[in-house]
Amino acid sequence: VQLVESGGGLVQAGASLRLSCAASGRTFSWYNLAWFRQAPGKEREFVATISLTGGTTRLADSVKGRFTISLDNAKNTVYLQMDSLQPEDTAVYYCALRPGGVSESITLYSTWGQGTQVTVSS
Repeated sequence: VQLVESGGGLVQAGASLRLSCAASGRTFSWYNLAWFRQAPGKEREFVATISLTGGTTRLADSVKGRFTISLDNAKNTVYLQMDSLQPEDTAVYYCALRPGGVSESITLYSTWGQGTQVTVSS
């Protein structure tokens, strides 16, 4: 399975972006896909996760109320809608896949995309 992220860019504070993560290859409904992000000089951190049934989602407290994760099964694509972006959201955003239930633990994800840069100016 390969993951390809897209949709990053440079925006001003308060703007919106939608990131996409397209999965190619075989996945199963019991898989789980997550978004993580890594800011310069910081550790990679959990942002959001969704089961590939779409029935379970989880968001980091720092993005609740601003970010939404969703799934298009027909396109094998997961989206991260990011609204009210703030400079502290600046990071490289990665999607990752794992077999099993939703998890915020980075160590449980074995398949990663190449990342997409999101930069929010003040």
